Amino acid sequence: MMAMNDEEAREGPGMEQLRPARMRIQTTVLMSRGNESHPTELVDISATGALLRRPLGWHGEPGQSWMLDMIFGHDLHIHLEAQVARVSPRHIGFAYTRIPEDKQVPLWNLLGGYADILEQWQDE
Repeated sequence: MMAMNDEEAREGPGMEQLRPARMRIQTTVLMSRGNESHPTELVDISATGALLRRPLGWHGEPGQSWMLDMIFGHDLHIHLEAQVARVSPRHIGFAYTRIPEDKQVPLWNLLGGYADILEQWQDE
């Protein structure tokens, strides 16, 4: 992996940037906001956010806050608040806004080494 300095990591669209490493893992997620709720699937997760499959009939937009309930195996349930960061026809990218104190350690344990790694990505 090629090392980049902070200035290179912040360059604009079309340039390679750094972000927290994303761990690919599939599980069920219930996203809810007020009276609205949608079951969907997790595509990947990182220390700062999650990428979900966009549910049919979902009409949200960037900036909205949603509660995400993610279930991993039989004994790990992570409930947190996240804000829509980006939307595509197939996915919704969320940035965490509030992780309850009792869910922080389980989330970091789930991420393992991914919690401390940055990876390169290209803004298209």
